[in-house]
Amino acid sequence: MNSRIMHSETMHPKPIRPEPNNFDSNNLDPNNSDSKNAETSEPVTNNPPRRHFTRQRRQLSDGERRQFAQSASLHLTKLQQRLPTHARIGLYYDGFGELPTQLILDWCQRLGYSPYLPVVGSLSRTSNGNDNKRLRFVPVYHSKLLNIPTRIHRLGMKQNHRRALLWASELDVIICPLVAVDEHGNRMGMGGGFYDTTLGKSYRSGASRPLKIGWCYDFQVVEQLARQPWDVPLDGLITPSGIRWF
Repeated sequence: MNSRIMHSETMHPKPIRPEPNNFDSNNLDPNNSDSKNAETSEPVTNNPPRRHFTRQRRQLSDGERRQFAQSASLHLTKLQQRLPTHARIGLYYDGFGELPTQLILDWCQRLGYSPYLPVVGSLSRTSNGNDNKRLRFVPVYHSKLLNIPTRIHRLGMKQNHRRALLWASELDVIICPLVAVDEHGNRMGMGGGFYDTTLGKSYRSGASRPLKIGWCYDFQVVEQLARQPWDVPLDGLITPSGIRWF
């Protein structure tokens, strides 16, 4: 696996292509009729297929992905305002066309934050032989994600297998991968349930840490997703067009 950030409208790269579902960087106005309609509309029972979003991600060139990530990284200053001085930040490898995370690692290292990456299967297997779905997190000591020694997990993600692992509850922020997210912070992942399982206990207990932050393209934001009882919503979301809190 392994100067200050300026926040200015004029530094955003020009959009490469139109993206549906762009949203304003401010929270929804509760007095806005669209917001009220979203709250009173019938609940969604079926989510759009994951391939709808993963296909759009794969269609982006490496240059486009980097440019979108650069735009998104300008909003990290707003997250910084909510963090302790020596924050521990969980991020992930962008191995499936996600918005690149290297700039999050760069941001961590500039500000003296400690970055971590998730590890699947660090705990004993379940009785049916499957991986325990609770993630633990390994520290990152490299400046580039591409330079981190990794193994490929059977589910396809890269992993580093050092022994100094932390629990999610020991982190201040976890940047969560996602396939889609709605305007209320409900997140659709790849379907494995690793992040929901990992974050479920702290969420149900009302713990304020770790903050759960989504990081994705604007076209991955939809109006509403169906939510299951075990789903853990996000606290915030960063995309190329802005940051919002839920």
